[in-house]
Amino acid sequence: MQVKNRRCQKFPKVKLIKRQEMWTLTAQGWAIAIALIAYLIFFTITHVHSFLAVTSPIKSAQALIVEGWLPDYAIEEALAEFQNGSYYQIITTGGTLGKGSYLTGYKNFAEVTAATFIKLGLETEKVVAVPTPFVVKDRSYASAAEFYRWLSNSNLQIESINLFSLDVHTRRSWLIFKKLLNPDIKVGVIAAKTQDYDPEKWWASSAGVRTIIDEAIAYVYARFLDWKA
Repeated sequence: MQVKNRRCQKFPKVKLIKRQEMWTLTAQGWAIAIALIAYLIFFTITHVHSFLAVTSPIKSAQALIVEGWLPDYAIEEALAEFQNGSYYQIITTGGTLGKGSYLTGYKNFAEVTAATFIKLGLETEKVVAVPTPFVVKDRSYASAAEFYRWLSNSNLQIESINLFSLDVHTRRSWLIFKKLLNPDIKVGVIAAKTQDYDPEKWWASSAGVRTIIDEAIAYVYARFLDWKA
């Protein structure tokens, strides 16, 4: 009798799916959502370059900090900025050269750029090279940190600086310098215009697309990293 009862017992049913009510967009809702997404994409494409290639100088800045990896045309722009401003010192930064050190005699971008300024007619006493130690990553931070260490050990009394960088790299460098130097030193920034692509139509060239994407990701990384930790 017990055996018969066991055979009559039903095994529990295994349910892998179930019916469930959920909210969803109507046709009008989907149309509005798609239009909003399209607008956000359009706004980002048309404004991301101007956001990253920021120019916000301090008029009374005492020193002009020039990132040494800049191309020659940007260095010429930096020299013009120095001559037209109220600066009394140019300070170049930059790490080790990846190629050409055996031929040029220079070991880092800071010294190459300082020598370029002198070649362009700048007085020797008005330019100082602050080389950055070799690092594998976070080169912009290393340059800013080395400049801050050098300034702390120098006799210069600087209360404000302008950082001179190139195109969409400018926003990230400005962020890092401000995080390290504020509130002791006010930091302005100037972006040289790139010649690698048309900034107004950066999406029309592979160089523009690669540069914008790379710098946007790098800026987000720098924005949320605690550089003083």
